[in-house]
Amino acid sequence: MARFVFGMMQSLDGYVAGPPGGPELPMPGPALHRHFNDHVRGLAGCLYGRRLYEMMRYWDEDRPEWDAIARDYAEAWRARPKWVVSGSLTSVGPNATLVSRDVETFVRRLKAEVQGDIDVAGPELAGSLTDLGLIDEYHLYLRPFVLGGGKPYFAGARPPLRLAASDLVPEDAVRLAFVPA
Repeated sequence: MARFVFGMMQSLDGYVAGPPGGPELPMPGPALHRHFNDHVRGLAGCLYGRRLYEMMRYWDEDRPEWDAIARDYAEAWRARPKWVVSGSLTSVGPNATLVSRDVETFVRRLKAEVQGDIDVAGPELAGSLTDLGLIDEYHLYLRPFVLGGGKPYFAGARPPLRLAASDLVPEDAVRLAFVPA
């Protein structure tokens, strides 16, 4: 049975992206990037909302400016199956499946048929799956920055949660793992 895990990097004040024209979270340095490379390699797949999937398409094609860490991430990301929830897209890239109808039924089927962790990517998608009781764990990667506004980690009201684990990850980040209370 799959576990759906919503995890994203966020600022200390709770934002995954800064306000338009404002500060953004810095890109991970080499050590944190390797942490995420290993994380992605261990996933059973990724469930994306449209906007985040379109940003992640960056990894579909090799780029000459990439170093070995970036190439490693691209290889790990491309190998994972991806499911993209969107009512506006008509097609998706390699190793991806478009989910445009009955998301709840589709996610419940994935939960029953897939073994391992499936990353949920995108606050709005995670919020709708939270409302359906389909997120099994929340991973908040806190980074030592303050954005002062922008897109929050929780798209709606924060669900009742219980801290399950915490650990330091490279580059002064802390991962907090919460489960529904």
